[in-house]
Amino acid sequence: MTKIGEYDDIEVTLDEHVALIEIQRPPHNFFDHALIGQLADACESLDGNAQCRSIVLAAQGKSFCAGANFGDGSGQKIIDDAKPKPTNHLYEEAVRLFGTKKPIVGAIQGAAIGGGLGLALVPDFRVTCPEGRFAANFTRLGFHPGFGLTHTLPALIGQQYATLLMYTGRRIKGEEAVAMGLADMLVPLDQVRGAAMELAAEIAISSPLGVLETRATMRAGLADRVKAATDHELKIQNRLRQTEDFQEGIAATSERRLPNFQGR
Repeated sequence: MTKIGEYDDIEVTLDEHVALIEIQRPPHNFFDHALIGQLADACESLDGNAQCRSIVLAAQGKSFCAGANFGDGSGQKIIDDAKPKPTNHLYEEAVRLFGTKKPIVGAIQGAAIGGGLGLALVPDFRVTCPEGRFAANFTRLGFHPGFGLTHTLPALIGQQYATLLMYTGRRIKGEEAVAMGLADMLVPLDQVRGAAMELAAEIAISSPLGVLETRATMRAGLADRVKAATDHELKIQNRLRQTEDFQEGIAATSERRLPNFQGR
């Protein structure tokens, strides 16, 4: 196993033809611009590594990625940073991720919430467990979905399921995620990463040129569609962030209670 590159919040290793990108912000792996940028840098670097034929995206800790951390104020900072420089937002890094070339298998061992769900939809496949949790909780924050989810979620599970999840902010478990096509495999918690590595290794046996070209065909225009989605999402998010409902949603989340929205 060979370590690839040096990063602050992730580690990248290569074993034969399978790379492992591990997010190292346990227990909940909250994201920000720096983390998504590092993931994009790593995937782009692996695009140029002929030894890498597939990638596993995994995370340390209890959650895969619990989205933005509104409990300590850093989530609010992500939103505030969008206002003066909307083109320097973490969604730009997300678009880079969707534009990378190598097939990715996600090991979703815990919660993938909000933008963390958006990150979980970057991989081509997702392996999860009964402890997996998936939620597009934006409307519970008085907010609008982001990270390209208005495109990627209905494209994956269909318009009706996606609309249900986004309207309600409902959190679903691993079994239901597999049943609706949000995840591809359900295994015990302690087998999630191993199963993801096995799937990535199976992909790596196939012709690398054939896989790359097939993936390029199957995902043609995806990054452009995600960019169009995030451009719109960010515009609406910047408007809703100024509402009383958004402040109530953040307060309710921090205080672990149901929000009392007033529609203003």
